[in-house]
Amino acid sequence: MGKKRKHTETLDAAAAEAAKKNDFAPERPNRTLTGWKNKPQEENVEEKENGEHFFRNKEKVLITCSRRINFRYRHLMLNIASLLPHSKRDNKVESKESKGATLNELVELKNCSSCLFFECRKHKDLYLWMAKSPNGPSVKFLVNAVHTMEELKLTGNHLKGSRPLLTFSANFDKEPRWKLLKELLLQIFQIPKDHRKSKPFHDHVFAFTILDDHIWFRNYQVTVPHNEPTKMDRGGLDKMTLTEVGPRFCLNPIKIFGGSFGGPTLYENPFYISPNQIRSLQKKQKAGRYAKKVKAKTKRKMHELSNPMERDELADMWKE
Repeated sequence: MGKKRKHTETLDAAAAEAAKKNDFAPERPNRTLTGWKNKPQEENVEEKENGEHFFRNKEKVLITCSRRINFRYRHLMLNIASLLPHSKRDNKVESKESKGATLNELVELKNCSSCLFFECRKHKDLYLWMAKSPNGPSVKFLVNAVHTMEELKLTGNHLKGSRPLLTFSANFDKEPRWKLLKELLLQIFQIPKDHRKSKPFHDHVFAFTILDDHIWFRNYQVTVPHNEPTKMDRGGLDKMTLTEVGPRFCLNPIKIFGGSFGGPTLYENPFYISPNQIRSLQKKQKAGRYAKKVKAKTKRKMHELSNPMERDELADMWKE
């Protein structure tokens, strides 16, 4: 006759079977622009020792570009990637109509929640896509006035991986489209606290300013004089100075979409003119100038033929 199993062994076996049944991957929650839709407690909300809950930002940004990108625009992409330690890079993506599905899949594979896609066309024009994946929204910008760190050679310098202070001009709170763009820029360029690749202090500032319906980006180093023997008082901003580091660029918003890399159009810039139209107008102006020159030459010849000069009486005097 066999031995009877102890009561504790049966309880352990039942618990192991229950754990096997519940051992499956949880369904991915829907993420919106302002946070999680279902508010998962396991991922972003952690519990302190005293029982309080706090939100942990686990934002990750995928930075990639299209094929046949210009070297200046590639250097700009590398400068921005160096400023964002919570970013991940991937191989170049073909700029086609199906790039949205490809980028959304890459964002999911890289375990990211946002994407910066630099799309270059005709080796001249640079478009920047900012998107929240997988539910959106997304914005398409035309990038102008690009100046990289290598070509500026400014005197500013800050520690790589340190967290920036984000400043926005007062114009961002006037219209709904600027409020949406402010929230999008805030979530992408704000480095999460206690990130493993970031430094736990602030020594530079990201400045976003609206001028002529364009967003101008500047990066400044916060310099503090160290000549004094004692530490500077808290709030002594009059002694701090800002030194520009770079890069510089200007963003012209074209469209705001409700989804990730597509979807319903929430806003369309009525004053946007594509670079192709600008180049065609410049060619027409140059062609108009050439046509005016040709017309003036023919008019001059017709005038000379219709009004011949009178013969000079002393023209053949020295030939004899």
